[in-house]
Amino acid sequence: MAALAVVAAIGMIVDDRVLVGAPIWFKPLKFAVSFAAYGLTLAWMLSRRPAPSRAGTRAAHTVVVAGLIEMAIIVGQTLRGRRSHFNIETPLDRALFLVMGGTIIALWTATLVIAVLLFRARLGDRATTWAIRLGALIALAGLLLGGLMVTPTPEQQAQRAAGLAPALIGAHSVGVPDGGPAMPLTGWNTDGGDLRIPHFVGMHALQALPLFLYAIEALARRGARLRDERVRLRLVLTAAGFLTGLLALVTWQALRGQALIHPDAVTLTALTALVVATTAGGCAALRRSPTAATATATATEQTHRTTESTR
Repeated sequence: MAALAVVAAIGMIVDDRVLVGAPIWFKPLKFAVSFAAYGLTLAWMLSRRPAPSRAGTRAAHTVVVAGLIEMAIIVGQTLRGRRSHFNIETPLDRALFLVMGGTIIALWTATLVIAVLLFRARLGDRATTWAIRLGALIALAGLLLGGLMVTPTPEQQAQRAAGLAPALIGAHSVGVPDGGPAMPLTGWNTDGGDLRIPHFVGMHALQALPLFLYAIEALARRGARLRDERVRLRLVLTAAGFLTGLLALVTWQALRGQALIHPDAVTLTALTALVVATTAGGCAALRRSPTAATATATATEQTHRTTESTR
């Protein structure tokens, strides 16, 4: 996937074709980078288990094969100048899109198996274990939300009702056609809702929670309170709650046909409530637990008594 990302980047430079309002090699580049990050993260998570298992190995192989098939179709359709997603215009296009649907189901199922294995093993201390477990769960939800994109749009439903065969089934955007004004880098629609946003937020929780924990552990060198495993665990749970709330919020926003960068007052209110709740949770998590405070006081008292006895 890393090598394919380089090829796709070169394609964006030398191939000036445009498909659905974006450079034709933009989709292969995004998917190659995403699959590379996804595969590396799952491999790291599996490596945290005390011992390998046959189920984990098979699930990992399934992810690899599904990803390769998916990318082969995406690149093949790019070379043909055709859409890879939602395209049912010709029998070949329909068959390839159905195969892609099968690969996504296989990938989701394999990821579910890996998540179950992660819940059955100790993966480090409690903070690390739950960062990995909850990241996998939120990623599964993000993958599942991708299924919203294959729901026929009102226009496609109207075509079917009129006895016409639509060339597409499903779309990225809600309330507006695909291919309109888009955000740089991500390509998300800026005129209407975009279902790729919750898909992105959910999937990349897989990396976000472990990276968040690494940041906490780095800061623990300067802050004694963060060295407490219980504090780190509470912070991880707070971050997971924030990501879950954010996933629900951006899904709700997209389904209402609202662009990410143009939130209305209701969306802003919900976001403010989420930020306030997360901040309150973070402050509560940083409080030293009574048990830890008692243990620290006891250790200090014992040290003082030992010093006095030595004197």
